[in-house]
Amino acid sequence: MADETSSVPVIAVTAAVGAVVLLLILLCGIGRKEQKEEEQEQSEEPKKTEKTNEKGSRKTKISLKGKKTAHPAFTHQWLAGTLKGHGSPILAFDFSPNGKYILTCAEDRSLMLWSVKEFLQKEHKFIRGSVELDHATKLAFSPDSRAVVASLGNANIIRIFRLGKKEDGSSVTIQGAMDFPQHHNIEIISIGIASNGKFIMTCHRDTTIIIYNLKGEVLSRIDTHQMSNSFGAVSPCGRFVGSSGFTPDVKVWEVLFDKSGGFKEVRRAYELKGHGAGVHSFSFSNDSSRMASVSKDGTWKFWDTDVRYEFDQDPKLLYTGKLSHPSLHLITLSPDARSVALAGDQSISICSTVSGKEEEFFENVHTDTISQIGFDVSSKYLVSTGDKHAQVFHNVTGYRATIADLEQKEKKANTAAMKERIRNQIKDARSSLAEILGTTNGHAESM
Repeated sequence: MADETSSVPVIAVTAAVGAVVLLLILLCGIGRKEQKEEEQEQSEEPKKTEKTNEKGSRKTKISLKGKKTAHPAFTHQWLAGTLKGHGSPILAFDFSPNGKYILTCAEDRSLMLWSVKEFLQKEHKFIRGSVELDHATKLAFSPDSRAVVASLGNANIIRIFRLGKKEDGSSVTIQGAMDFPQHHNIEIISIGIASNGKFIMTCHRDTTIIIYNLKGEVLSRIDTHQMSNSFGAVSPCGRFVGSSGFTPDVKVWEVLFDKSGGFKEVRRAYELKGHGAGVHSFSFSNDSSRMASVSKDGTWKFWDTDVRYEFDQDPKLLYTGKLSHPSLHLITLSPDARSVALAGDQSISICSTVSGKEEEFFENVHTDTISQIGFDVSSKYLVSTGDKHAQVFHNVTGYRATIADLEQKEKKANTAAMKERIRNQIKDARSSLAEILGTTNGHAESM
């Protein structure tokens, strides 16, 4: 009994101690919870701001969490306009040979046809087409401007689109007409169609170039022996195909047909040699008498390709320019060969082929990496694509080079009538340049 009586106080003390410990644990837990809630409220305060209405009688809390800063729109004196409509980044474009249209394609499977004559208007209308179950990555207009050759990103084949009109003639339609069979499973990186309509070219990521007839039948395969191709093109005159790649040169072949129009062969024509590293890309002038190339060696070169290559004459190097930014890897030569544009990342450089000097450098032209640049057939405009928009620039460098060239021709003119005609051309060019730059003295701006 004594033992049982003595154990009662011990049990009571133990229970009391346990209750105290439990109370302390609960109090600590509540304290930590309140502290956590307080810290959470303090961390959320910077994400909220109070806005008072015009009468000052009401305050509304607006959450700024997740709000993105708008990218400022690109502006420049040379900018003629911006083509807006695509819902995803534009991958490629091409101008129609008749000079009336530009067609763009994007990752959202859309094709959009724009009017060149509306470039200077505030609003730019477009005609939409779509690529069924795929998207176009490269575009090339047919010589008659009534069809378009497109490479497809997923299927890695060529699809022909026809430009027609609705039955009532109200608007243009863009419809897929036929697909070429896949003859090579390596990625297509460049396409082209001859201006005489005799062949279509695909350039692939490996060392392959394929020449097709208009029915999709393979006429010839070319091994460029460049380890890997970086670019390929058909010359505007329709005689040549060229490629550049890992090696420090540009290789050009002539595609030959007989008098009856039948395919004969593809024969090596000439090479552009002189770069110190692989050539990113190149461009032909309208008559293929001039070319421009850009290389990993940090230079771009301007060439005279009006040579008798059948007698082993090599192209002549006219000028070597240094790249103002190492990212520049796209190059395009204006059809009249008076100006050249280079692009890389979000930047564009405009140079004169007359002086070889850079005349303008545009930064942050697009929010994404520039996918393509190119001049229209009149050499008046330069277009670049990279994000959802296409930027259209006045070719101010081309106007200046034209004026300088005409002034030299005026000095050499033999007759009064010829001099008068050249003077009128100079006057028109100066007037156009003055209007673009917002000046009244076109002559001063041209110098």
